[in-house]
Amino acid sequence: MKAFVTGGSGFLGRSVVQKLCTQGHEVIALTRSADSAAKLITLGATPLLGDITNRESMRDAMSGADVVFHLAAWHEMDNKHWRTAELTNVSGTRNVLSLAHEVGVPRIIYTSTIEIFGDTQGAIADETYYTEQPLTNHYERTKWQAHYQVALPLIKKGAPITIVMPGLIYGPDDPSVLGDLMYRFFYDLPPFPLLPGPHTKFAYTHVDDVADGHLQAWEKGQIGESYILAGSAVSLGEMVEFWARLLGKRPPLIHLTRSFLQPVSPLLSQMAHLFDLPPILTAEATEIMGATHSVIANKAKQELGWNPQPLQVGMLDTFKHIEEKMPPPPPSRPPEQTVAIMALVTAAALVTFWALGRLFRRK
Repeated sequence: MKAFVTGGSGFLGRSVVQKLCTQGHEVIALTRSADSAAKLITLGATPLLGDITNRESMRDAMSGADVVFHLAAWHEMDNKHWRTAELTNVSGTRNVLSLAHEVGVPRIIYTSTIEIFGDTQGAIADETYYTEQPLTNHYERTKWQAHYQVALPLIKKGAPITIVMPGLIYGPDDPSVLGDLMYRFFYDLPPFPLLPGPHTKFAYTHVDDVADGHLQAWEKGQIGESYILAGSAVSLGEMVEFWARLLGKRPPLIHLTRSFLQPVSPLLSQMAHLFDLPPILTAEATEIMGATHSVIANKAKQELGWNPQPLQVGMLDTFKHIEEKMPPPPPSRPPEQTVAIMALVTAAALVTFWALGRLFRRK
């Protein structure tokens, strides 16, 4: 079988490509750089230099494919680059899905996300859940557009699309804010012993399980259907306590809520550039604190036979990789200076609260 893959050099894409190659499929993976092409070759794929924003760069290689996996997406927590988000997640998705339909690819697997549901506010969402509430960031907004304004209309026109909807993906070499947080927890780096956003709930899923779900969606999924690939939602505070038990460490002593951090989030963003603060302390990260992303994946388990590994197994696998492959960074400043910076951040937040409190009392 011939598979055409976009986003094959990404965190999830590498796992999908590797599994396809291991099963003996011919894989052509779109890439924008020579470095990414080299990584794809080591996985057994044939790289194709191109871009999802250039529709014609994909036509020849996509023609004759048995399946197209569209995983490429812009997924940064950076609200300054909204044009890039729209160009990649909306226009790029339209290019890939419509071209695959045009050239007659019989199966198309599109990677959406449960984040199109926004903050479920405690409700447990399945594939029928729908919201038009204002979404928090450009990633959520543009993926919502791609799902409801690109993929579903193309399905109605006869495109053989099956949609998969991962939750928060983790695992070895995770480049996301979560991966950074796990690395920092393992080596006792800032923001620890402080924990920002402890009440934020995510539905965690190991990258290999999500990749398995993609292949199962191709093999067993119904055209026109969507399948959630995510575990049960767990608050960040509970998750970090879980990490502490797994590693024999102490959990964070102080929890910083969204209401505490939001008044000083612009200051935090500026300090992040000066003092290398963790991404979880940026203004964009602060905006999603306290949100709930609760879902249920019964449909994927029943119809696809999807069977994700236990959270303990996946987290231990990730921490083992960090220990073996990701050494601690050389100290950029004395530990006392790091503690002083974190104390300054906390003090700034307290002063802001005090000032706001006085202002409201005067009114």
